Amino acid sequence: MEGLSFISLVTNSQDKFDNIARFYGKLGFRLTKNFSRVTSNGAEAAATNPKSHLGISKDSTREIWLESFPLQNLDKNGNIRPWQELEVYDGDSSEKLSTETTLKLRLSNVDNVDGNLPKKFIFFTTELSKVKAILESENIKYGQINETMILAEDPLTNTVCFSSTQNPLSRQSFTSAQEFIDTRTQEVLNNRKANTLASKASVISLDDTELVKPKIRKKKIAVMTSGGDAPGMNPAVRAVVRAGIYYGCDVFAVYEGYEGLVKGGDLLKKVEWADVRSYLSLGGTHIGTARCKEFRERSGRLEAAYNMVINGIDALVVCGGDGSLTGADLFRSEWPSLIEELVSTGRLSSKQVAPYKHLTIVGLVGSIDNDMSCTDVTIGAFSALERITEMVDYIGATAASHSRAFVVEVMGRHCGWLALMAGLATGADFIFIPERPPSAQNWKQELKDVCSRHRAYGRRKTTVIVAEGAIDDELNPITSEEVKNVLVELGLDTRITILGHVQRGGTAVAFDRRLATMQGVEAVRAVLEMTPNTPSPMIGVLKNKIVKYPLVDAVKQTKAVATAIDNKEFDKAMGLRDTSFYDSYRHFRSITYDDDGSKQLMDTDKRLNVAVIHVGAASAGLNAATRAVALYSISRGHNLYGVHDGFTGLCQGNLTKLEWLEVEGWHSKGGSELGTNRSLPSQDFGKVAYYLQKFNIQGLMIIGGFEAFTSLHELYSQRSHYPIFEIPMVVVPATVSNNVPGTEYSLGSDTCLNQLVSYCDAVQQSASSSRRRVFVVEVQGGHSGYVASYCGLITGALATYTPESKINLNALQGDLDLLFKVFASDRGEDHNGKLIIRNEQASSVFSTELIADILKENANGRFETRTAIPGHVQQGYTPTANDRVMAVRFALQAMEFIEDWNGCGVVHERSSDKKKSKHKHVVIGIHGDTIEFTSVHKLYETEANVELRKGKTIHWDDMIEVSDMLSGKLLLKKQRDL
Repeated sequence: MEGLSFISLVTNSQDKFDNIARFYGKLGFRLTKNFSRVTSNGAEAAATNPKSHLGISKDSTREIWLESFPLQNLDKNGNIRPWQELEVYDGDSSEKLSTETTLKLRLSNVDNVDGNLPKKFIFFTTELSKVKAILESENIKYGQINETMILAEDPLTNTVCFSSTQNPLSRQSFTSAQEFIDTRTQEVLNNRKANTLASKASVISLDDTELVKPKIRKKKIAVMTSGGDAPGMNPAVRAVVRAGIYYGCDVFAVYEGYEGLVKGGDLLKKVEWADVRSYLSLGGTHIGTARCKEFRERSGRLEAAYNMVINGIDALVVCGGDGSLTGADLFRSEWPSLIEELVSTGRLSSKQVAPYKHLTIVGLVGSIDNDMSCTDVTIGAFSALERITEMVDYIGATAASHSRAFVVEVMGRHCGWLALMAGLATGADFIFIPERPPSAQNWKQELKDVCSRHRAYGRRKTTVIVAEGAIDDELNPITSEEVKNVLVELGLDTRITILGHVQRGGTAVAFDRRLATMQGVEAVRAVLEMTPNTPSPMIGVLKNKIVKYPLVDAVKQTKAVATAIDNKEFDKAMGLRDTSFYDSYRHFRSITYDDDGSKQLMDTDKRLNVAVIHVGAASAGLNAATRAVALYSISRGHNLYGVHDGFTGLCQGNLTKLEWLEVEGWHSKGGSELGTNRSLPSQDFGKVAYYLQKFNIQGLMIIGGFEAFTSLHELYSQRSHYPIFEIPMVVVPATVSNNVPGTEYSLGSDTCLNQLVSYCDAVQQSASSSRRRVFVVEVQGGHSGYVASYCGLITGALATYTPESKINLNALQGDLDLLFKVFASDRGEDHNGKLIIRNEQASSVFSTELIADILKENANGRFETRTAIPGHVQQGYTPTANDRVMAVRFALQAMEFIEDWNGCGVVHERSSDKKKSKHKHVVIGIHGDTIEFTSVHKLYETEANVELRKGKTIHWDDMIEVSDMLSGKLLLKKQRDL
């Protein structure tokens, strides 16, 4: 539909309203607003919420707005690419490829509305055959006028035409969206070229008066941090600033949170590319955060609106918790009335406010508690968990030395995520979280029973993690002091440690740097995509993909958890958390509480003999995974045999049964306590089969990297010769390179990346202190570019060289040009050291030393070069909290897989990860946030690059694009092309 922004379709019949909504919904129109004056379940009616009435007709009891979205290039996830990213973009006034139309479907309370004359619509589509298929599937009659147009009738008897030509006078018909996009793109570019030539040929002055081209108003975006600080806020600010500049926007920093908006002046300043240079390695928030009572009042929000308008700002990216984001959305809903008041009181003129009729708000969730719904994790949560894990490890050392008990209090007023994950990561004896409170009458005895039992096993320390919001099932607070008193009654020398704000401290870990950076870039894209009718989005992450979710809905669901707890609806509160939270809690119980014999299989014939073996290079997480499966086996009555020294040890019968006390401290140990090497079963299949039979092994868990994958495939291939190889076998991927086919994550890779963060931060500091110096850092990863790409993104590297993107002289020349630009005006005053990340197998010709020499030779004294090779330091000493938690998750899901195949598995109500595979020989892997089991044979045949020892799928390419954007490489390329 050309020339119409929206059109209303009205009925007073509920059935017709439902049918018309279904009709256009089936045809691909997307929902942008759903309004009702009456809500169910006792919720507040929309009629009492004035901000929901914007754009709604007074006689509507319900309205649904459906949008026919414009034809535009899509990214790999199927989302529309922002207009500003396309080559046709030349400022906000440039010509678009196509337009969109909104259908407002109205259920009116007026008695006589059906007498309206039927309307006739003509919709342009590049999918005429698909439209016909939809109409046929819905049993809707239609007529074929010609090859380019069909005719149908909607439930309100409106005539609806679908045409594959843009207008009735056009002769060109389109059969695909891409064909149309390519044609229109060329038209726009040709028109621009013609206009440019015409402009150059025209007279440039008349009567000595220059004809000045109208200035295009730049989009101005403000970024702020609010509420409690969280590691990762600075990387988020950096990403917003640089992405905004890349897309041609002016970016402002709001200092001191909402106070900066209210006071304005020096607290609201434009920031440039170089202003955020060191932000990746800074903890907290460099632009500050503060509580602001003034902003809670309308008068304060009025001042904020005034300060934004006089600075030309009409878009705001807010990084904070649910309270901060709720305030931001309220600000947006009040914006029109605030602008109106500023004009009516004479503080601003109608001309001044004309370009700022609407405010765009985008939210980023910065919260160490990980308490926001509709996102898997929040910025800062894993950094805080890492601090807690590190502190509890330190406390554990002194506790074991003195045979003491420690009660450790962590943050989490309404959310137990930190306490739960810390309990898993540190091997705690007991945890208290608000979502699953213990019995008010029995919790003290339960605590005594668990701690006494672990002491009886031989443990010299006791650790209890208490969330600050811990309660019992009668909503009575459970304090650290109460827990201490219970342990003292056991005769334990007990201390309390309240970690407090140390949990917020320090620089962001690798995971949070990546999360904040990717979300910051997406926030800018969301600003540029939004229309006045688009609900304010929250940028989150679901299934490891960056997503946009309505901010109001996310906040509402978040508050529902606290409400459920207050109402003693604890199952509901647990249900409102995601499945991984539920699984983590049951995993904690399996390896900590359930070793009392209550969960052992009553039928002793169903108790299994399972073997675990480490294969390949050492990697953080091997021991943590082995510990988890050993404790789980004990709780179920199984026997777990540890194979020492890999398949070489198995060929020698070097198996021992793993006991509770032997493995209980393995959660914090790096390397491999069982011993690991690169030996494969093919060295002697006969002996491998013999010892599996001798020990009556009924399931095999192979933990390791590509050698583990290869080992499983060898055993699978020899099943016809050795029937014992028919037992269920699972590979648990564990390698710093993250190169195992069938998974996006391997144990040890997070530890490796955190080691590289510390290493590269130190190198960067040296480079910056020396001013004009460039370091070429060589990282591990084999022939997989995952580690290098991730490292380049989170350290702010100027360039990243991987095996997937071959190094050549053109690439090196481009990076030299960028270095010259960076150092062009620098005489040594700026902290301007730079990093280049090179994967160890990126090129057989361009070595790390050669690249450094080439850069040095061409620098002409503008900068120096150095090399840095961390080597096996990247394997780390102790596993990170993330690797420990994932080790438990991988290992126990793998053990449950073995149980299922042996007929003794347990059905878990909410575990979405656990899916029965039809194959016995599988790789357990994570895809998004879901754990899946994939046949090793299928992976070997379709996914594995055996020669290069990696999978074929590159699941990290989005990091490469964002890294090039924020390093300045794409901006330089864009400037060259102009």
